[in-house]
Amino acid sequence: MTTFVDLAAWLAAEPADAALKDVVQTVAGTCAQISRVVASGALSGSLGAAGSTNVQDEEQKKLDVITNDMLSDALKGCAAVAGLASEELEEVEPTGRIGGYLVTFDPLDGSSNIDVNVSVGTIFSVLPAPADHAPTEADFLQSGRNQAAAGYAVYGPQTMLVLTLASGVNGFTLSADSQWLLTHPAIAIKADTAEFAINMSNQRHWAAPVRRYIDGCLQGNDGPRAKNFNMRWVASMVADVHRIMMRGGVFMYPWDAREPDKPGKLRLMYEANPMSLLVERAGGKSTEAVIDILDIQPTKLHQRVPVVLGSANEVEVIRAEAKAG
Repeated sequence: MTTFVDLAAWLAAEPADAALKDVVQTVAGTCAQISRVVASGALSGSLGAAGSTNVQDEEQKKLDVITNDMLSDALKGCAAVAGLASEELEEVEPTGRIGGYLVTFDPLDGSSNIDVNVSVGTIFSVLPAPADHAPTEADFLQSGRNQAAAGYAVYGPQTMLVLTLASGVNGFTLSADSQWLLTHPAIAIKADTAEFAINMSNQRHWAAPVRRYIDGCLQGNDGPRAKNFNMRWVASMVADVHRIMMRGGVFMYPWDAREPDKPGKLRLMYEANPMSLLVERAGGKSTEAVIDILDIQPTKLHQRVPVVLGSANEVEVIRAEAKAG
């Protein structure tokens, strides 16, 4: 019988400070609890709309509120956390501590799918906190290169935690007795792919470079790429990115003309940065079109960006289209 290393033992061997490990353990433990809440669905009365909107003026699901509170409460109780920021909250929340780490998170990515039993997830990022003062919003506005750790939990047929600290990307599966067991060590994304993920219903709104790229994919063997592509789209970033982690592919959520003043839909601090760090550490690439997402200097807590990430060679093809204009 195979013996799996659990998360605590894996963390003990990682070259990271004890405070960072405490933060990761806190998030992982809360994600295990969230998995049970998500799985209970209608049995616990947690499905459906909450009757409120978040800072992005999006309808909140009951589980958005529940999971946000679970993570916020857990992180406020962690001695290594100086402050937190959530996609569901307008402002940062200092904990009253100085030093240690800041945590940003999307408590339930893909929550619009929860009522139809499609995979959803939690995405998080850990940043260094200032050592000499209580954190303000400005202290959270660090580039993705500064992340001390990042990860996501995907609540699907199995619940998995995909995590990076100092280097590499590793995947843990939640066991029946609520242990995170290392089942996918050293995750690596294939450099080449014939699979893309994008919301095709928005095609008429895309910029010309995106339309050219997708048109080339759809033409298959007869087109400029001279190979057949498959399309996948879950409409839950964490599920689409997890598929790429497991078997390669490219994920795109580009700018579109319906909201021309908004550069994109996905949030830099809560979604794009942590996913980009994971993808790069697994050998893939991530860009907003031309520059690497991890090199963007944030200017706002809830800043949005276009996102292209996944198999390295395919991301470069898309980048070349964007540079061509």
